[in-house]
Amino acid sequence: MTRSLNRATLIGNITRDPELKYTPQGTAVCTFSIATNRSWKTESGEQKENAEFHRIVAWDKLAEICNQLLKKGSRVFVEGRIQTRKWAGQDGQDRYTTEIVITDMMMLERREGDGMGGDSGPSDIDVPDDFGAQMPEAQTTKKAPKAKAKPVEDAPADDDIPF
Repeated sequence: MTRSLNRATLIGNITRDPELKYTPQGTAVCTFSIATNRSWKTESGEQKENAEFHRIVAWDKLAEICNQLLKKGSRVFVEGRIQTRKWAGQDGQDRYTTEIVITDMMMLERREGDGMGGDSGPSDIDVPDDFGAQMPEAQTTKKAPKAKAKPVEDAPADDDIPF
């Protein structure tokens, strides 16, 4: 049997504050975007730069951690799988979005108040001991109360797609 591999590893800057929502079943889902930059020199010696924007999705406990710790401008490492979703737009046309569904996240900046300097986030956040550990997709977490649950739309908002 031939094996496949679908893995994406990114280091970049968060382009907007994470947004946390809950499915009707109470499962946390957090979305945000990361920009990755690339620079190169042309044959004539001219310096060129390019930025790619990636839609990131985290589920369950990792979603809650991302929402709590990350903010626009933070530098972050994420790892997960590439997923493309299809849905019908309001005009009936098929729409597609490609996103990275992450299983691992690591902040690459120090937090304020940790005794190490830096200013990447508030100091009143308690980081769990298992922060950054890979979470199996089937892992379940404590569900949010139904009263606070916000439904997740099937189609992303137009402003979530950076192009």
